Amino acid sequence: MAHKDPKETPMMKQYYGFKAKYPGTLMLFRVGDFYETFGEDAISASKILGITLTKRHNGASSEIELAGFPHHALDAYLPKLVRAGQRVAICDQIEDPRFAKKLVKRGITELVTPGVSYNDHVLEINRNNYLAAICHHKDHFGIAFLDISTGEFMTTEGNKEYVEKLLQSFEPSEILFTKAHRKDFQEWFGQNLHVYFMEDWFFKFDFAYDLLIKHFQTQTLKGFGIADLKEGIAAAGAILHYLHETNHLQIQHINSIARIEEDRYVWLDQFTIRNLELLFPQQINGVALVDVLDKTCTPMGARLIRKWIALPLKDKSRIDERLELVEYFKLHPDLLQKMINHLKQSGDIERLISKVASRRIKPRELLQVKKSLIQIEAIREILLAEKDHQLLRKFADQLNPCAFLRDKIAQELLDEPKSISNEGGLIKPGINTELDELRDIVQNSKDYLEKARQNAVKETEISSLKIGYNKVFGFFLEVTNSHKHKVPKSWIRKQTLSNAERYITEELKVYEDKIVNAEERINILEQKLFNDLIIQAGDFTQAIQLNGRILARLDCLTNFAALAQRFKYTRPQIKEDKILRIKSGRHPVIEQQLAAGESYIPNDTYLNPDNQQIIVITGPNMSGKSALLRQVALITLMAQIGSFVPAEEAEIGLVDKIFTRVGASDNLAKGESTFMVEMMETASIMNNLSERSLILMDEIGRGTSTYDGISIAWAILEFLHNHPKAKAKTLFATHYHELNELAKDFLRIRNYHVTVKEADNKIIFMRKLAEGGSEHSFGIHVAQMAGMPRDIVLRADEIMRHLESHRTQENPKNKLKEVPKNNYQLSIFDPVDPGTERIKELLQKLDINSLSPIEALLKLNELKGILTKK
Repeated sequence: MAHKDPKETPMMKQYYGFKAKYPGTLMLFRVGDFYETFGEDAISASKILGITLTKRHNGASSEIELAGFPHHALDAYLPKLVRAGQRVAICDQIEDPRFAKKLVKRGITELVTPGVSYNDHVLEINRNNYLAAICHHKDHFGIAFLDISTGEFMTTEGNKEYVEKLLQSFEPSEILFTKAHRKDFQEWFGQNLHVYFMEDWFFKFDFAYDLLIKHFQTQTLKGFGIADLKEGIAAAGAILHYLHETNHLQIQHINSIARIEEDRYVWLDQFTIRNLELLFPQQINGVALVDVLDKTCTPMGARLIRKWIALPLKDKSRIDERLELVEYFKLHPDLLQKMINHLKQSGDIERLISKVASRRIKPRELLQVKKSLIQIEAIREILLAEKDHQLLRKFADQLNPCAFLRDKIAQELLDEPKSISNEGGLIKPGINTELDELRDIVQNSKDYLEKARQNAVKETEISSLKIGYNKVFGFFLEVTNSHKHKVPKSWIRKQTLSNAERYITEELKVYEDKIVNAEERINILEQKLFNDLIIQAGDFTQAIQLNGRILARLDCLTNFAALAQRFKYTRPQIKEDKILRIKSGRHPVIEQQLAAGESYIPNDTYLNPDNQQIIVITGPNMSGKSALLRQVALITLMAQIGSFVPAEEAEIGLVDKIFTRVGASDNLAKGESTFMVEMMETASIMNNLSERSLILMDEIGRGTSTYDGISIAWAILEFLHNHPKAKAKTLFATHYHELNELAKDFLRIRNYHVTVKEADNKIIFMRKLAEGGSEHSFGIHVAQMAGMPRDIVLRADEIMRHLESHRTQENPKNKLKEVPKNNYQLSIFDPVDPGTERIKELLQKLDINSLSPIEALLKLNELKGILTKK
């Protein structure tokens, strides 16, 4: 886009020069008090930001689109551009226009992309902002994640399904991928992600390996545990190179890279993460599990708890360690409250130290570092006081209050510094002699000038000397003609008046220089001292990053303890066996959404691969089958992230995979029906079973015909029961009552149903799980409750009664042919009504001749009662 049209203005030539250096970016070009966009950028910006699109002359006879906004509105508009997927180059004036001789000097001061930003207005405080890179070779994928705002850097390898799961768990804001396989990416991962396609050589292993060891200043990558991840290293190298390409060079805070070890965490596929609504609700204004569990005090804790939910542990010792700490905090409410109070004041130390390392921290943010270190010292002292608790002492030993840095900031930085670093008002008195002198000059400039005049009077004995100032030659001494013969030769005459002469002296010029330039020099000197302070703070990067990680863990654990107190959660028992037993379990999300005064109806669940491996749950729609399935999964997951659970008791035999098939949406863009999506998700479960899997399946087969659906569901249950290697614990909710027959032939299948109560031809959902299958789905009653027109409800009931009365008929098609025809002509009678049918039956059985008058009145009253209740 480098234009060289001689008709272009000098400023536009400058613009196109920068645009050529940063292709693929939307450039915000500072012009006076505005940021302007031009051409295609202006068209995009006007649509995204809703700002006016105009045109301006670009030299002689040509026009170009233009859209801009005031420079002080950058924080409002930049996030909108970045969240729309734009890579934004900010081109600022790096020279004061007042001193520019020709064209104002400009430069790219920041390049912000969806995945690379330090800007607080672009970042979400409670979520990581990951940049991801994916490298692949045939069916093997490497993926790396970096949050530049915290320095967290990770990589791993696996198949496509594993990469899809990680993309859903970490939700990167931007993904790097090779240009040559653009179509493959869209086919594999969809078109709704912000992807930047780069040249193939970005993803070469040798290039990446050299880049990584150079950055980390090591001879090998073995110390990071990633040396065998060829594709993972290539992905991580692509990220580092992308940072250089986008001019992010101060990245010393990225001082390590970790391996995401698949074997350490419970497998949650992308469908399960979505279906269980762990991180995001599926409905607008819905509530996800993280919304209930995240009552953390710090941004670090909020970010960590999302990772814990996405990556539950399957190591019993690590889970028990978390549970032990949660229990200790819960049993010591005073300690818990002290911890929460200090954590609330500790700020986002993790992102602040990243800003220090990248030289982007503002004065007030550096002051917050000091405040955070004060809180860290207090937390450390509290933990050290718990002498009998080794885990808390371990945390205390890992915390580093960085006393030198804390004291240095306190000594040098003002308690209320200005918000930006180039306007002075940052450094305390007594830190720098020159700075103190300059401040003294600004504050006492009149005294300094009077001192210079007194020195001149003393030298010349001209008591009438005056000091003045003009823009031409600055400060001067004015001597009347009657005294000009007393002027020393060292004075320089600058102006002759009718009755006086004006002179300058060396002393006066020194004072002038100090007074006129003092404020500018103060600003420059304060910024230098502030930058020196940042450099010294940078030496504590790793120590403060560790502090941030420790605070995040303490925040999550104290948060779990506070939740357990507030919502009456209990400690789960984590077992090495494969039994799952939950007594009076509750759904952690639904119970928080109930109306005031309404209590959640708890349920027991027991699964044992030896004698109760599979539970088939029948019951009407809306009775709570789906909620019960999710409830079991969420309780299991909460237990394995180290949280107490909503139940009276819970024994959780370690689960290594959780699969769900609970609802699907059409993927019409790819031509996939609801049933196809359902079958794809089910196939994924069947092909990835393990002996410790927990499977939740809801209404399998409902997307096809009844007989197809029953057949598929039946075959799936047989497969799960008879699997030679994996007796996976399964909850199987269905409206196919025929599946109850399976329990007769399969030892480890049990029938349960969600109870309902019939009263006056209506149903009441009891939401309680009971042994035995359900014979009736109550679908027509549910339709009535949903507001279905009465004629439809009554007609459906008539058809159902007919079909049920012919249930034993061999050919099911015959009973459909014999359904009584509906008469659509006007009738003085209502459509068939169950109440009317009952009255008809009673009247037909009645022997009128044998009734006494009293008995007739009683029978009439009974019939009237049936009519009023129907």
